[in-house]
Amino acid sequence: MLIFFVLVTYIGSSDTRCFLSLIIIIMSISKEELSRIHGKIKWVDSFPDFKVEVVDSFADLHVELVASFPDSEGKWEETTSFPDFKIQKVTSFPDFKIKFVSSFPGVQ
Repeated sequence: MLIFFVLVTYIGSSDTRCFLSLIIIIMSISKEELSRIHGKIKWVDSFPDFKVEVVDSFADLHVELVASFPDSEGKWEETTSFPDFKIQKVTSFPDFKIKFVSSFPGVQ
C-alpha cells in the first residue's frame, strides 16, 4: 500500500486568505492485479517488482510454492534465472502481504 501526501497552498489575490489542505491518496494493489501475480519468481534484495511482507494472518494473497506448473493465481515457482516477477521480503511498507500455504492458494 502506497500513501502519498500532497500539500496544497492557495493564497487569494483580493485579500489575504490562505487555504492549506493535506490530501492523502492511498493506492493499493487491487484483487484483480494480485490474481495475475503467479509464475516464476526470484527473491531479490534490491530493485524488486513487488515488496511483500510474510504474515500468519490477514494476508492479501495466499501463496503455494510449487515445483512446476505455476499457472494459476497464488502459485509461485522459485527460480534464479528468467523470473516473471522479482520479489523482495520486507518487514514494513509492503505492496501487499502474503501467507505461505500448502493448499488453496489465491487472493483473499
